[in-house]
Amino acid sequence: MQRQTKRLFVVSAALVLVAVVIAGTVSYARPPEKQRGSTPTVPATVQTNPTLSYWHVWTDANGVSHQKRCELNAFQLKSISPGAAPSWIDKQDTPGATVLMVVQPVGWVGEWHENPKPQWIIPLSGRWFVETMDGKRVEMGAGEISFGGDQNCKADAHGRKGHRSGTVGNQPSVNLIVQLESDPSAGRPCGFK
Repeated sequence: MQRQTKRLFVVSAALVLVAVVIAGTVSYARPPEKQRGSTPTVPATVQTNPTLSYWHVWTDANGVSHQKRCELNAFQLKSISPGAAPSWIDKQDTPGATVLMVVQPVGWVGEWHENPKPQWIIPLSGRWFVETMDGKRVEMGAGEISFGGDQNCKADAHGRKGHRSGTVGNQPSVNLIVQLESDPSAGRPCGFK
């Protein structure tokens, strides 16, 4: 039961993140419309401003990829649509996005490569790892978030460029990927708030 609840939460959170990213330039800052009938309410248990952690893979000025643990913390409690109860929304203004569902088979390893575009990667099931040029290896599972922004890396003396990644364990890694047209935080970690 707990695993099913966690999976439902992860899928729900991923869909909310996708909706927020795809919405991009749409503004939710309209004055509230008057509603007839009951007014949506927020349970007392969700009144605290949440934070969401993610791993940010980025490239420094020397072309070396790194990873840093960052937080999304600019959540605002508001309705995503008239009549819907308010929810915590951290809107990232990123025009143009592509959503991919990716299943990496057991034993899959993507040797040294850059992320094809700046992208959010959210594992839905299974586990995977990311190893950056600075030697840091991070393993992630369902519900953990990574941002891949290591474009424009320079190969090091060993020919490594970007990162390598692969599955961990005896299950495929199923990932939701949201690719952006550009990286508003290029060259620095934790640019998303």
